[in-house]
Amino acid sequence: MNKDGGKMRPRSPSPAELRNMLGDNLRQLSQQASSISALCRELGINRTQYNRYLAGESFPRPDVLHRICSYFGVDARILLEPVERVVATDNSVLLNPAVAEYLGGTARPVPEEDFPSGFYRFTRRSFMDDKAFVQGVIYVFRNRGGTFLKGFEAKDAMRAQGLSVEPRNREFRGTVIPQEDGIAALVSRKGATTTSFNYLARVPTFENNFWVGYVTRTVRENIAGRRVERLVYEHLGSNLKEVLPAARNAGFCKAEDLVPYHRNLLKVGETFF
Repeated sequence: MNKDGGKMRPRSPSPAELRNMLGDNLRQLSQQASSISALCRELGINRTQYNRYLAGESFPRPDVLHRICSYFGVDARILLEPVERVVATDNSVLLNPAVAEYLGGTARPVPEEDFPSGFYRFTRRSFMDDKAFVQGVIYVFRNRGGTFLKGFEAKDAMRAQGLSVEPRNREFRGTVIPQEDGIAALVSRKGATTTSFNYLARVPTFENNFWVGYVTRTVRENIAGRRVERLVYEHLGSNLKEVLPAARNAGFCKAEDLVPYHRNLLKVGETFF
């Protein structure tokens, strides 16, 4: 109460406090990007100006703030509250009170250093043919604070299942979620007509660019073929000299045609447990 008996108004934050709050939040959100330069290109914001936002020296215009909020999947409360509070009130099903204590952690960002953006070559044994292997390329990207992947099913694999090889039917996408020791991904074709679960853990190598784990498919027990196979990912980055040959070789192949280190990680000839 003030001296006249009226209610005290809550103190409004100063412009400097608002700039600093925004800067702190943007620094945290920007850690999801591969680099500040790449982030600025995606946002269409001048790098020097973005650095001023990060340093708490300047405010973005309303249209630029809207662009930033849309990209990271937050709202204008990043001017007033720590980003953890803003994200925690998201309407994601994973943050629903019924499961938040169990699955809420999967909604947190996957750091670039744990699973970088860019192209990956993947290999696994065929679910249907013990002597055949599948290799292909997927692309991992960030959007609005989330980590996602996309790619196309090999035409031969689609034909073997009696399915159309039209691009819209072959495309798959997935969401990547953090795990205690690695990452997991839920992957599906359009309309969730099929879904697979992937788990991958990093393999210590000189370039630190390999992950190994397994992939499962959602089919009944009595359906022909196996439901789980070992899986290898190799990060190729954005080097088209490596990406294009890998893309051209996508599809079915024999064990001897696999990249040697992929063959070793898949433990060809050994039973998967």
